[in-house]
Amino acid sequence: MPRRYVTVDVFTDQAFGGNPLAVVLDAEGLSDAQMQAIAREFGYSESTFVLPPRDAANTARVRIFTPTREVPFAGHPNVGTAVVLAREWTRAGRAVPEYFVFEEDAGRVPVALKKPADVVVAAELRAPERLSVGATVSIADAAACLGLAVSDICIDDHVPCVASVGLPFLIVELASRDALRRASADRGVHARVLPPIDVDGVYAYVRGANAGEWHARMFAPLDAMPEDPATGSASAAMIALRTALPNAGEGEHAWQIRQGEDMGRPSRLLGRTMRESGEVASVHVGGGAVVMMEGALHV
Repeated sequence: MPRRYVTVDVFTDQAFGGNPLAVVLDAEGLSDAQMQAIAREFGYSESTFVLPPRDAANTARVRIFTPTREVPFAGHPNVGTAVVLAREWTRAGRAVPEYFVFEEDAGRVPVALKKPADVVVAAELRAPERLSVGATVSIADAAACLGLAVSDICIDDHVPCVASVGLPFLIVELASRDALRRASADRGVHARVLPPIDVDGVYAYVRGANAGEWHARMFAPLDAMPEDPATGSASAAMIALRTALPNAGEGEHAWQIRQGEDMGRPSRLLGRTMRESGEVASVHVGGGAVVMMEGALHV
């Protein structure tokens, strides 16, 4: 039977920017193997499959596949799927709520809908897990993963480490915007360094010129993603990690992350974190999404 799909560019308000996502709307009855094959066919960093919720109080069950595996949570799939579903509900004459709740392997993911002029054009997710910080790697290994010199790695605030709010990444702060521009991924080094710490992506970031602005790149050649244009789950882990730093301060923090600029797909991710009594209480990441294509899969 034909299965409807919509593709969107996420974390952008311009076509051909941001991170492409395929949303398969009629996924009920597809096997795991079929979902994986469809994700591989699209070839995007992730594709989502929308299923009826297990709990009727939630909006939908959403499964997320990269070209090589299923993941428990990711950023731009939640934002893009929410915008697509809101569009479908509007077309069907259904009232669109203030937020959706998606069931995912990492837990329930609330996604607030942003609808100026009553049209949903953006969304903001709340990360499903509290910040967890895991293994560290040497500065030399972090530099090698990014094709950089040891002097390009910054350890003033934290050493290269694994952090997660639903999906783990190796998080590496760099010393300069130029270092981020020069970064690249060596698959052989990734294959040596990353499997022992149970991650397959390296997220490198640097402070921007303006207050609250950051620049980032994410490389995951082990997961068939030489570079990801916009990575909400990794950005959420990074801002949570920085919110947990001793000198971060209490209360709400606002973040603006620019990603994809060095690969020709400029993306902007907007983040919010809340710190209460020295702990990271909540992490949000959001942005816009632009519908690009729609059609039917014949599976």
